[in-house]
Formats: sequence, C-alpha cells, structure tokens
Amino acid sequence: MADISQLEEKLGVVFVDKDLLLQALTHRSYLNENPHFRLDHNERLEFLGDAVIELAVTEFLYKKYPNPEGELTNWRASLVNAKLLSRLAQEIGIGEFLLLSRGEAKDTGRARQYILANAFEAVAGALYLDRGYDVAKEFTERVVIKELPTILAEQSYKDPKSRLQEEAQERAGVTPTYRVHAEWGPDHSKRFRVGVYLGKELIAEGEGPSKQEAETEAAKAGLAAKQWN
Repeated sequence: MADISQLEEKLGVVFVDKDLLLQALTHRSYLNENPHFRLDHNERLEFLGDAVIELAVTEFLYKKYPNPEGELTNWRASLVNAKLLSRLAQEIGIGEFLLLSRGEAKDTGRARQYILANAFEAVAGALYLDRGYDVAKEFTERVVIKELPTILAEQSYKDPKSRLQEEAQERAGVTPTYRVHAEWGPDHSKRFRVGVYLGKELIAEGEGPSKQEAETEAAKAGLAAKQWN
C-alpha cells in the first residue's frame, strides 16, 4: 500500500484522521477481494464530496459573477462533471493510491474515468469531515475552479452540438444535420458511427455507445475540422 502522506503533499492538505483519506481511496471492488479490510468503501464519502464540491463551486460563481442563473448552471456543470474531475484526479496522482480489485486496476476505459472522478469527490468529502468546509472550499477553489478561465475562453461549457450549430449558422448560414453511418455490436454493447453534415458536405464522423454520444463526438470533430474551436 502506497504511503498516503505522498498524496497529502500532492493534494496540498494534511489530514488529521488518515483513515478518512484512506477510505476515500477504497473502491468497493477492493473489499470484495479483501473482506477483512478495516475500513468501508468510499461511496458514502463520494456522495458527500459531490455536494461539497458543488456548493463550493456554486458559492464562488454566485459571489464572483452577476451572470444569469442559466449561464452559471452551465459553468458549474463544466466544473463538476466526471470528465474534468477524473482528469484532475489523474493530474494529482490519486489513481496511484487507489485500492482496487485486480480486475478494476487493469481497466483503463470509461469505468476507470468514473472511478477516478468518484475518488476525487470522496477525497473532498473526507476533507470536509476532517478539516471542515472552509478547508474543503479552499481545496476546491485551488484545484477545480482554477479550470474556469480555460472553460470560459474555450466555451466548453456549451455542449459541442450547440457550439457547432451556432458557428455553422453564423459562418455558413446552415444548420448541421446528423446521419447514422453504421451501428454494430450486441444490444447491451452497441456502437454507433455518425456523420455530421453542413448541407450535403460531410465534415466529420464520430463514434460512441449511443447515437447521442456519437453525434457529440462528430460535432467535436466537426469543430476541429472547420477550425471553429
């Protein structure tokens, strides 16, 4: 088991109760293989940490920006989603300290992304219990909210389909359309490939486990292909 004091250094916080941090790093699968482990898994801490992060982000946005509620909601969603939190967890090095089953430890796909995001939330929950809201808020502002300028500059708080539609209407006077090019796999594990068109012009394709996600990937690729990012 890795020395979690190294993680505390990366987090920039020191826990009074080290077991709270260790529990935040304990995935349910680890207990399946180690049923006599002295701590519970991290799901309750994740539940708490999700609320702590969301409150800290909401409070910051409310105090800092006079923008309408709808815009602030979109900005918040861009800061608290699994994709961003999993990346931050990876950057900090939380993944190196996770307690996982052997099977989960080998996973590098989407499941791993959610495990990392959930662990990040669990760490925030553990920090709230251990050091209080002010310390948890400072951590959130230092690690999560620092991403806001980039999100605003890139307008990544708008979903790719909306951004592509706005750009296409403004620059080309057309509304993008989407067409399924292929689908394959069993019902429980389907994949879709979708093309996005401006008029009759195919500008990009995207793949995903649902039509909606494939369309989103196609829109991202379309923005890149047209250099409208």
